[in-house]
Amino acid sequence: MIPQHAPMPDRHANSGYGRPSRSRRERITSSLLGRDDGEIRCPRVIRIGFDIRQGEDPLERLHDLLIDEGYQRPEDLRHRFEIPDRPYICRPATHAGCALDAPPAEVLRQALMLGLCTAQLFDPARPVIWTRSSLSRVVDLFDLQRFYQ
Repeated sequence: MIPQHAPMPDRHANSGYGRPSRSRRERITSSLLGRDDGEIRCPRVIRIGFDIRQGEDPLERLHDLLIDEGYQRPEDLRHRFEIPDRPYICRPATHAGCALDAPPAEVLRQALMLGLCTAQLFDPARPVIWTRSSLSRVVDLFDLQRFYQ
């Protein structure tokens, strides 16, 4: 434990106390995500998300579809669809592949998985939560299983 009267240690690698002219910004132009070769592998497993047209409300549309298909709540979909059994990391994707008027099974499967996602993580252990924000996301899911090996 450092006594309170002891001087602060030097911070040789910290530019936070340096002059503003020593600050710099770096643009990250590569990622480990999506790599399925080499020592570190983080392959993309799947892309999920909807192609939502102007004026469409995904939350309302999916609640109607859920009831039409005989389910009471989004959590009930776990028994119908097989989903990954471990967490994946999420990254926003540029375009979606599923329209809200696609076959009901595909729409509900994607909605189930989106309901298990935050902006950064797909977690099958969390409750299925449908919000306009979560159902409007388009994300790629990456498997980090080999990242720490």
